[in-house]
Amino acid sequence: MKRFHVNMKVADIGQSVRFYSVLFAAPPSVIKPDYAKWMLDDPRVNFSISTHGGAPGIDHLGIQVESEGELREVYGRLQSAERPVIEEGATTCCYAKSEKSWVRDPQGVSWETFLTTGESTVYGASRPSDSSERPDAACCVPAIAAAPTATACCAKA
Repeated sequence: MKRFHVNMKVADIGQSVRFYSVLFAAPPSVIKPDYAKWMLDDPRVNFSISTHGGAPGIDHLGIQVESEGELREVYGRLQSAERPVIEEGATTCCYAKSEKSWVRDPQGVSWETFLTTGESTVYGASRPSDSSERPDAACCVPAIAAAPTATACCAKA
């Protein structure tokens, strides 16, 4: 069974953990000084927050699968979506070992598809949780060509 994934960048991890714990009526299933994750069943979502990367807000969305068969199925759909796909393969990110691929939707939103295969003691394979290297970029989202920027319908001219 697949699980929807949302990752948000936050400015204050403690304040955000308190807020989302109240909102979800549950404590995080994983908590680190720079990261927290809730594996919720109602709604079925993997919701995570971290202090890594740029400005606070939604970092990326994804689909977490529970088997290699589901992973092949979703990878096949990504290939059919007519968007450039980055097949990252085996990686370490967000204190977990995973097999994953990435794509950007037509609006430029990054989507990951992944199968978690284990835990990790570091946030990312090349970046421990206390690293100050590239503080403006998350370890997880690879460089993917962005979609062309469109003018917002509601923006003032």
